[in-house]
Formats: sequence, C-alpha cells, structure tokens
Amino acid sequence: MFLDIFSIIVVIMYITETTRPGPNGTVYRCVLLRQSYREGGQVKNRTLANLSHCTPQEIAAVRLALQHKDDLTVLSTFHQAPMHEGRSVGAVWVVYEMARRLGIEAALGTEFAGKLALWQVIARVIAQGSRLSAVRLAQTHAACELLQLTRGFDENDLYENLTWLADHQVSIERCLFTTRRGHRKPTLFLYDVTSSYLEGQCNAFAAFGYSRDGKAGKKQLVIGLLCDDEGTPVSVDVCAGNTPDMRTVAAQITKVTQRFGCARVTFVGDRGMLKGPQMEAVAQAGFHYITALAKPQVERLLKGHVLHLALFTDQVCEVEHEGLRYIMRRNPLRAEEMAAVRDDKQRTMEQWVAKKNTYLATHPRAQIAVALRECRTKLIRLKMDAWLRGEVKERTVCLRVETEALSEAAKLDGCYVLQTDLPQAVAGTVVVHERYKDLALVEQAFRTCKTTHLEVRPVYVRTATHTRGHVLVVMLAYLIIRALRQAWAHLDLTVEEGIAQLATLCAMEIPLAGQETICRVPKPRANSQRLLEAVGTQLPDTLRQRKARVVTRKQLPERRRKRKNNALEAVRP
Repeated sequence: MFLDIFSIIVVIMYITETTRPGPNGTVYRCVLLRQSYREGGQVKNRTLANLSHCTPQEIAAVRLALQHKDDLTVLSTFHQAPMHEGRSVGAVWVVYEMARRLGIEAALGTEFAGKLALWQVIARVIAQGSRLSAVRLAQTHAACELLQLTRGFDENDLYENLTWLADHQVSIERCLFTTRRGHRKPTLFLYDVTSSYLEGQCNAFAAFGYSRDGKAGKKQLVIGLLCDDEGTPVSVDVCAGNTPDMRTVAAQITKVTQRFGCARVTFVGDRGMLKGPQMEAVAQAGFHYITALAKPQVERLLKGHVLHLALFTDQVCEVEHEGLRYIMRRNPLRAEEMAAVRDDKQRTMEQWVAKKNTYLATHPRAQIAVALRECRTKLIRLKMDAWLRGEVKERTVCLRVETEALSEAAKLDGCYVLQTDLPQAVAGTVVVHERYKDLALVEQAFRTCKTTHLEVRPVYVRTATHTRGHVLVVMLAYLIIRALRQAWAHLDLTVEEGIAQLATLCAMEIPLAGQETICRVPKPRANSQRLLEAVGTQLPDTLRQRKARVVTRKQLPERRRKRKNNALEAVRP
C-alpha cells in the first residue's frame, strides 16, 4: 500500500533532513517527507510525514524509492542482481567535498572545462603524475559520477584544459580570494620565491639560474607564491629560471592593488627580495614592508654605528634611524649550529691534511707546492680561507687558525636584522618580528608542493600556458592538502596515508532492469569512518553511474614495445 501511494504522488515528493545542536553535546535530527505543489501561480511546500523516528536504513529505502519512482519494479531486483566491484569512491569524495567547501569548485565553474580543471586538482591530491596518469586515475576512481561528467575525455583534453586554466587564472584567483575573505581585506601579504629544476630542456621557462635545489647543472623555472596573513596561498606566478627575486616584486604589488583591491597593505618579503627600487615601488603604492637584511647590509650598519653588537641578544631589540626601524635579535640555537658547522669543517680539513702528509711521506717525488695549492683551494671551496691558513713546514702541510679572523667571522652567528617602515603605533617590535616569522608558512607550502606530497616536478609540459596551468593546479591542490592536514591533525596519520586509506573504499555496481546500473556505496570501516567524521562529511548511499568514455590515446603496451625495439637496436653490432 505504501508503494501504491508513491506511484500517485511521488513525482512531487522529496525528503529534507536538518540537524541542530542541543544541550550537553546532543544533536537533534529532523527528517521530513515533503510535497511541492503550485497554487495560484506560486510554488508551495507542505509536510506529508515526519520520518525522524525512522532508522537510517528506512530513510535510505524511501530515498531509493523516490529515485526510481517511474519504475518501482527495479527495486525487486536488488537482492537477485549480481554485484560487481566498482570504482574507488572514498578518496575522491573527500577531496571533492573539501574543494567544494573551499570554493574551488565555484571558482572553476560548472562548465565542462571547469569540471576537467577540478578533476586535475583532485587527481593531483590523490596521485601525482602527468595528464596521462590523471586520465588513468579517472578510470579507477568515481570521477565522472561525482563531477556529473556526461562527456568523456582523454589526455589531450587535459592538456588543452591547462591552457584554459592559464587564461582564466586571474578570475579564478579573484573568485577564490573573494569567497574566502569577502569584505575582510587582509592588511598583510607574505611573498617568497623558489626554483624547481627541470629534467628536460624544452620548457618555455627553462633557464640556468641560482638553484635552490642544489642542481646547478640543470635548467630551472622560478615560482613566486603570494599568501595572505594566515599563510593561505592566493596567487602563484611562473617566471624564467634566471629571473632575479627582486624583479618579481612589482607584479605582486600590482596584483594586490588591482586584482584583489587591497589598500593599506604590509608586504613581507625575505632577505634579498626587497631592496632600494622595490622599497620605493612599495612606498609609491601606499604600502609598507617588512624584510630582513643581508649580512653585508648588517655589517655596513655596524660600521656606521647605527647598530651595535651589544644589542644582539636573545630578546628582540629595536633601533630607529632616519625613519626606518631595525629589529634585531641573536638566535642562540642558530649560533650553536653555525659554530658546530664551522668546527666540523675544521675537523674535515684536518683529516684531509693528515692524509695528504701521509701521502707526501710515502711518495718522495710528490711536490709539496702542489699539496699546498690543493689545500688552499679546498679552504676557499669550504669558505674557511678567511680564518684558517695552510702553511708548509719542511715537507708537511700545516693548518693555522687566525684567532682574530675567526672571532670576526663568528661575531654575527645567529644574528639577524629586520627592516620596516611601519610606524610604531601600527605595529610594535614583537608584532613586526612575529609577522616576519610568518614567512615560514610560505616555506611550508613550497616544501609540500615541491618535495613531499604534491611534487610539482617532474614538469611534463613545455609551453608557457601549460606550465602556468600546471603550477596553478598544484597551488589549488595545496589548498585542499592544507585543509585536510588541519582536519586530520588529531589523527595518527599523514594526509597521504589518509587518502590512501580512503582510496580502498570502492562502490559496488548493481545492474538493474532496463540496462541501468546503480553504484551502491558500502559502509566504511572504522578507520575510514573516523577520517570522514574528522572532515565532517558522510559518503552517499548510492551513486548514479555515468557512462562517460574516459580513454587514453597513448597505450602502455605500444610504448613498451617501442622502448624494447629501441633497446634492441642499440645493442646490435
């Protein structure tokens, strides 16, 4: 009789579920069966039944009946229909939910290009790789079902989508910024740059430059990341690998004023980032700045008696000179580290000299002048020649420590100086010091994007637009990783482990009458349920299967066969 009623009015029926907190941590849940109807040209709703007393299984049964209201006979086939393992749903569901909450889905849009871009972001979080690997990932994860993709795609579509991302980067970043901040414009921005080396030679940004990765023999590209006062990335730029840090600052000032519409902003940059021209540009824009001074700049201030060594203590100290404020401090832990490194270098040099003297003693024809030249060359390479000298006594090489020079070299161990033009009434000494330390948030983003989870390299693209789109995908993926790290902070696992665990949760495919297939999501294990609860989401009971054709144009057997043939050609005489 229940189903007979549904066959008459179910076409205009739906279920609503609301929750509200109660006293002592209780949660009240209200589930209503409602009907939508039209009266006098207006759409109205009325409640037919209160289902709050029903079990979740009974409510799920009613939902399922509403979904198949046109042919309820298919419900009788559930127990007789064979079940097959479907696509993975756990990881992709959680990442998608987080992207929706952060406003990434809204910023990218609901068109086909926006959905492809969102899948690239989700795929970067789940497993890092090329566009080809992202297509293969969509074949094993419920990407089409969750994103409601009715049109298939391949790796070429994803490459074209990178161009779309680069062309719409300004609007995407502006939308994300507005969604998150609203009318609360930040008064402080953090900015830093890094480099990422390239394995190939054909990238549009590839150039030799100062390598922060220690890969001096490889070309690289430069990435600039702009974050708000909470360390959340708001924009990313890609420059040629030989671009100096200072030349990237002007674009950030324009971006903050025009793209994000901010005024009265303090710009925080690392040492070497803000120098004379950059400081003038910041001042002309009506901004203030906080930066650190390089060691030569600190030494000039000491020689000019603006600063004094006695002021460098473990407590923050401030000196004002010619309208600028200098905040200084000596970090005792850093000073100990630098002294230990210096001692370790000296021990290494002493061991090398001992081996060299042994060689000279056992080889009478060896020239002492050559050994002395090698010793001095090694001292220069280790940057010890200022206080450690190599000398010759008879037929042995000796080391002599210049005490005064060593004291001069160690006088600034652990010392650093911050410079700002912020008025004292706006930000005190401790506040300026803490704001500069917030640059560690940008460095954490770089570590996550480069070496730990997201791995911006290897860069499997060549053109400028594809590279910009790829780096933008990595930045958007980092927003999700950052949110998941905060949600799972109390759990004893990493984000990578949590995603890998959720990826094992797969839907079950149940074929119904009329050649339709429904994907039923099983109940998660206890560990997976804890991950879902920490994020504040629950998996759906069912998913509608999407028959979008996701394929790869490049087949692995063909690539393996080609590689094998090339290897055989190489070994033939």
